[in-house]
Amino acid sequence: MDLKKIIKEGFKSGKLKGVPINAVTTALRLSPSYKKPVRAILKQLTDEGYVITDGVRYGTPEQMRAFTARVKATRNGAVFLIPEGKAERENDYFVPKKYLKEALDGDTVLAVPRPRTQDEAAVIKILERGRKTVVGVFESDRRWGYVIPDDRAFASDVFIPFDLSAGAEDGDKVIAEITSYPRGKAVGGKIIEILGKDGDFFTEERAIIRSYELAEEFPEYVERTAEQVAAERVELGDRRDLRNLLTVTIDGVDTRDIDDAVSLEIVDGNYRLGVHIADVSNYVKLNGCIDKEAYARGTSVYFPDRVLPMLPKALSNGACSLNEGEDRYALSCIMTFNKNGNRVSYEICESIINSNKRLTYDEVTAILNGERTDFVPACARMLKDMERLCLLLEDRRKRAGEVSLDVKEAHIYLDERGEIVIPDYDRAISHRIIEQFMVSANEAVAEFAEKRGAPFLYRIHEKPSAEKASLLYSFVHDLGINAKGSPEDARPCDYQRILTAAADKPYSSVVSKVMLRSMQKARYSADNRGHFGLASECYCHFTSPIRRYPDLFVHRVLKMLLRGDIAGANAKFAPVAERAATDTSERERNADAVERDVDDLYKVVYMQSRIGESYDAVISGVIESGVFAELANTVEGFIPIDCLPADRYFYVAEKFKLYGRKVSFCIGDKVRVKIAACDLGARRVQFVLD
Repeated sequence: MDLKKIIKEGFKSGKLKGVPINAVTTALRLSPSYKKPVRAILKQLTDEGYVITDGVRYGTPEQMRAFTARVKATRNGAVFLIPEGKAERENDYFVPKKYLKEALDGDTVLAVPRPRTQDEAAVIKILERGRKTVVGVFESDRRWGYVIPDDRAFASDVFIPFDLSAGAEDGDKVIAEITSYPRGKAVGGKIIEILGKDGDFFTEERAIIRSYELAEEFPEYVERTAEQVAAERVELGDRRDLRNLLTVTIDGVDTRDIDDAVSLEIVDGNYRLGVHIADVSNYVKLNGCIDKEAYARGTSVYFPDRVLPMLPKALSNGACSLNEGEDRYALSCIMTFNKNGNRVSYEICESIINSNKRLTYDEVTAILNGERTDFVPACARMLKDMERLCLLLEDRRKRAGEVSLDVKEAHIYLDERGEIVIPDYDRAISHRIIEQFMVSANEAVAEFAEKRGAPFLYRIHEKPSAEKASLLYSFVHDLGINAKGSPEDARPCDYQRILTAAADKPYSSVVSKVMLRSMQKARYSADNRGHFGLASECYCHFTSPIRRYPDLFVHRVLKMLLRGDIAGANAKFAPVAERAATDTSERERNADAVERDVDDLYKVVYMQSRIGESYDAVISGVIESGVFAELANTVEGFIPIDCLPADRYFYVAEKFKLYGRKVSFCIGDKVRVKIAACDLGARRVQFVLD
């Protein structure tokens, strides 16, 4: 009897599909005496990958609906699986601890959905370990040393033999290289670098950057190549000469890599807007050493005291940056809008520009508010026209259903004395002008590529899941807002109506926060699926190629389309577009996370000297163990439940509320808080109610 053939036929026919392990012999109508050899053959088939098991049943990968996923753990110990090719929070699976199979945060695994559950999965096999190094604090006892990871999502200490500790002492912040993942035991490793003492500010900042494995320096040959190409003379060639066009850049005062310049003319009563973007692709050749380094980084990463650029400084701050008074290669998107703010035409061209003036956001706001009158009249008039066009575009987008969430973003910087400054959040008219103009150019470029069926990287923002939209609808209903439409098929205009209904109400900020949590994360995709938040059917990122690789990808495709080489664009970029979308989305998330962590560190240091001071705040988050409150400058602190008024509290997650018999706390509530403590290592500020 060929038992192996019989068993394989049983799976192929479906006879063994979903059969419990102990029932395989019975299902095949074999004598109980075959149990042992059947188990041996099942193990052999598992080793060969023909079948898999979740510990309860066997099946082929197809029968078990197996999928490859990345492990994403949270600091509180919850573990989720993000299926390959999916964005975070899109079809995630929760993994109960007993189904983890020793998988850790960052690992790539083979998993299967758990039966009779909607969103749970079990890990079948670890395919690839995600962590090569761990940053943490070294501690020791008489027998060995160990590293306690700073990232609490990595749920394992790293044990270090003393002969591999590199002289580390208790309390040192170190980098440990992982050398082994022994089954059933703690991760093993060795110390490869001592960063400094735990709790030291600069050590903590360096540790955060290292924990995300970001490249801090460029290889010497990449720097050298960048300097060589940056020294090339700017020639007009076949480009359109726009150097006589009144053009300005508007950026933050500390910006060094200037991607975009803008111009505006009034022609026959219409607005002719020029958005001119640095032509980085002229200097960064596809698959060259600079390009490979840029792809590996994916994006520039910005910190209050430094930037880790995607491109070497010879390009990012030099030849590619649209510096005042210097000829620069650009890709220009020139759009004409009528008096209602509707785009009536556009054209895209390769150009040469020369920026007449470098402006800051504060300068532009001061000019438009009449606080500065000592400015070149022609430029001041153009800025006034830009303001009028911006307001028209904002109104048109609002009518189209744009979900305009005024989400606070901290702008942390160091002043001339090296002290941390965190001003109150302010979204001025100058920021809104640039935002509207860049969004308009991104839409026009995406439309241009889609009409030609070109391989492309779109910036997509898919509609909220029915489950999360239902939570939002239920929440606003309790506030007395009658939400339109159906959560099962939410539309941008439905969300915008909710914001309009909540405007000027005491709970408007809470509605914005809850709405943000109901929405998907924007990401890159080779397929156009629209942008829910912008109520845009077609969108891309075109305007920041110095600091974002997807924009550089878009520029390369665009230039081939402008030259009529659609076949060449398909041959060169179609095979790599989907992988580029996945990789750049992942690197963007990584950059966002490290920037948040470093910002949190600066906020804690900033608040250390303010312990005991009182501030007005707004409840920004509610969990079972307490509430978070946010100050006007975006600093967020935690108020433990023990520090709330004595009461018996009940946490209701779907209401974002902590109920008490005497008092309750909900997102959006205004409170007065006092700074109680600052924990540098945990990057957390603690408040108490004042």
